[in-house]
Amino acid sequence: MSNRLQTTTNTILIPSLVDQVLKGSPLVARILTKPVKWSGEKISQPIKVTKGTQGGSFSGFDALSTTAEDNFRKLSFDAKFYNQSVALPGTELSINSSDSPKALDLAKTSMGSAAQDMADSIAELFYGDGTGNSGKDFLGLEAIVDDGTNAATYGGLSRATYPALNSTVTASGGALTLDKMTTLFNLISDGSQQPTVIMTSKTIHGLYESLLQPFQRIYVDTTDTRVGNFNGSAGFKALTFKGIPVLADAKATAGVMYFLNEDYLEWRAFPKLANSNPAQVPVDMIKGNDYNQVPSFGFNWSGWKAAQGNYAFVGNILTGGELWSSNPRRHGKLTGIVSV
Repeated sequence: MSNRLQTTTNTILIPSLVDQVLKGSPLVARILTKPVKWSGEKISQPIKVTKGTQGGSFSGFDALSTTAEDNFRKLSFDAKFYNQSVALPGTELSINSSDSPKALDLAKTSMGSAAQDMADSIAELFYGDGTGNSGKDFLGLEAIVDDGTNAATYGGLSRATYPALNSTVTASGGALTLDKMTTLFNLISDGSQQPTVIMTSKTIHGLYESLLQPFQRIYVDTTDTRVGNFNGSAGFKALTFKGIPVLADAKATAGVMYFLNEDYLEWRAFPKLANSNPAQVPVDMIKGNDYNQVPSFGFNWSGWKAAQGNYAFVGNILTGGELWSSNPRRHGKLTGIVSV
């Protein structure tokens, strides 16, 4: 390119930011967009842990039992919090906010990028066990969908003492088969109480597709209510198993296929945190990932605050709540999958 051309032609910066890093997570999109409002100090859920045994047939003047049964307990979960900071030099903000031509608003683009980073990090936590950062992390599927192997206690109760809190965990023995999937589906189902989604890694999703006959390899749009209860999901394309979506998630735990009943999987969150406001996060100018639902994730914005000792400004994107299940036995997982 000649100097003649370079000195007579403007460089045009395309007014969008293309993300080369993040990938997106169907799980976090399905959960964060459907929060339940947090209220009170804790989540406190009464549960039934044993079946009553003081019943039976009788006739005439047979004595009836007057024994009281103590078969109720309470699950309790504390609120947890997460933040993503945004820091910018005042000099750069001044130049970008001037009347000079610019392709992107630096402050708004930085906020949108940080919000997507935060959603991506939360997606990783939602597949974890909640023990990270000294137990400050949100609970994830490895603690919720568990039989005491990863989380001996759940909601303050021992899974060994109360086995009703156990999910069904089945070692696949390495190979994924339709029979194993059917067996697990049936073990955690009763009547209308059935899984609503299967979440797994891209690798295992590919293995599942290889088990299907060509005429069964039909991808459906998860927003199409005609093809089952897809929970109003974002428009992901999905294979199905027994009429429910099987979704590939880049954040999913390797070797594991989760069968989830979303009627008993809840993100309970604060709609507004103290000294903050709902984040007005622009993400339309950011392309290349599936986190464009961030504006509906219920994130909060602290506002810009002047940094101490220098000409810079810092703000925080914030959220608080907990991922939990009131009925872990309605979830299950196949583990150790490496082949078909």
